[in-house]
Amino acid sequence: MTDLSEPKHPHHDATEQSSQKDHEPDLEDLEEKLPSTAAAVHEVIRREGDKEMARDGRALLWSAIAGGITMATSYMARGLLHAHLPDTEIAFLVESMGYTLGFIFVICAGQQLFTENTVTPVLPVMSDPTKRNVGRVLRLWAIVLAGNTAGGAIAGAVLAFMPLFDSDTTSAFVEIGRHLIGKPAPEMFSGGVISGWLIATLVWAMAAAPQARLWLIFLATWLVSVGDFPHVIAGTTEVLYLVFLGQAGLGAAVLEFWLPTLLGNVIGGTFIFALIAHAQVRADVDDKVSPRNR
Repeated sequence: MTDLSEPKHPHHDATEQSSQKDHEPDLEDLEEKLPSTAAAVHEVIRREGDKEMARDGRALLWSAIAGGITMATSYMARGLLHAHLPDTEIAFLVESMGYTLGFIFVICAGQQLFTENTVTPVLPVMSDPTKRNVGRVLRLWAIVLAGNTAGGAIAGAVLAFMPLFDSDTTSAFVEIGRHLIGKPAPEMFSGGVISGWLIATLVWAMAAAPQARLWLIFLATWLVSVGDFPHVIAGTTEVLYLVFLGQAGLGAAVLEFWLPTLLGNVIGGTFIFALIAHAQVRADVDDKVSPRNR
C-alpha cells in the first residue's frame, strides 16, 4: 500500500517532539485523572525515572562524576564552618547547614546522585517488573554509583594534596572524616537506612511541591547532618580524604563505611520508601477499578 502521508522532515519531527513534551500532563492535570495526589506524584517520578534509564551511558557517567565532585562542597562548607565557628553547644546546628550545600548544588544542577536513584528509576520497575526494566535500573545504578565514587575520589585528592586551606581547616576536615571510620557496621547500616529514606522522601516531596524544592533539600539534608546519618556519596570524599592523608586505610574505608552505608541507603530508599509509596498508589488504583466502585 502506498504511503500517502506527508514526508517527514527532521525539523517537523523536532517540532512534534517539542509539542508532545509541552502537552505532557503536569501534576495538576494528573491529580484530576488519577485517584489521589500520591498517585499523581508517583506518575511524575515514574516518568522521570523512565527517562533517566533511557539516557546514554556516557552522559550518565559524566553527570555522575560531576555530581560526586560537586558533593564535596558539603564537606568543604562544613569543614570551614567547623574551623571558624566559636566552640559552643549549638555550633554543630549551624555547621550542619554547610552540609546541605552539596545536595542543593547537585540537585538544582540536575547532576546524577546515587541516592536519588534509589527511588526515581525504581518506580518504573515496580510498575512494570520485567527483566528488561530490572536490567535497566541495575545499569543506571552501576554507572551512577561508579561515577559518584570517582568524583568523590577526585575531590578528596584535590583537598588532600593541594595547598588550599589553613591548618585549622585541615584539622577540621580530618575530625569530620574520622567520625565515619571505626563505628560498628550495624550502626553505619542503620544510619544509612535513615538517610536513604530521608533522601527518597525528599525526591517525593520535590515532585509534589517543586516550587519549594530549595527549602525541602535544605531541611532534609540538614536533618541528615544533625542526626549524623551517613550518606554513601557525601561521605566518600570524607573517608578518601583520610585515606589520601594516610589517616585511614582503604580497607577500613570500604568495610566500615562504604559497604554498610551503601546497603543502608539502598534499603531505606528502595525497599522501604519506594516499596511503600508504590503500594499505596497500587491500592488506590485497585480500589478505583474494583467491582464495588463500578
